[in-house]
Amino acid sequence: MEKEIMHFLMLNSKIFRNSQGYLDKVLKKYEISSGSISYIFTLEKNEGISQNKLSKEIGNDKAMSARTIVKLIDLGLVFKKQDEKDSRAYNLYLTAKAKELIPRIREEIQAVVSLITEDLTDEEKCITTKSLKKVLDRTQRLKNEE
Repeated sequence: MEKEIMHFLMLNSKIFRNSQGYLDKVLKKYEISSGSISYIFTLEKNEGISQNKLSKEIGNDKAMSARTIVKLIDLGLVFKKQDEKDSRAYNLYLTAKAKELIPRIREEIQAVVSLITEDLTDEEKCITTKSLKKVLDRTQRLKNEE
């Protein structure tokens, strides 16, 4: 156990990279990557959000967000509309195509989560999720203190 605690960050990093890599393969048929998912799901809940607010919400820098949004626009999943109050800003919206894909993407993600957690009991899944949520909350507080 002590060895695993000492490698906590390394384990989290490897889990993230492995699961993202597998998810990228699964999502390839939709021409999107695992990195695009957070944009689509955040827009689903916040249609009309500005690109800057979307970047902050997701936690990516503006350049990464701009590249991802351009790709989603090119794929016909997102469109932008000039903000009525600020002509320099644009608000982002999902297209009908994206709204149609979201349920299938959610199913694909759930299948991946089921695969990577199949060796865990329901109790272990619950404990792991609660523990990771606490760690995430703490890291976000630390980040905000900067």
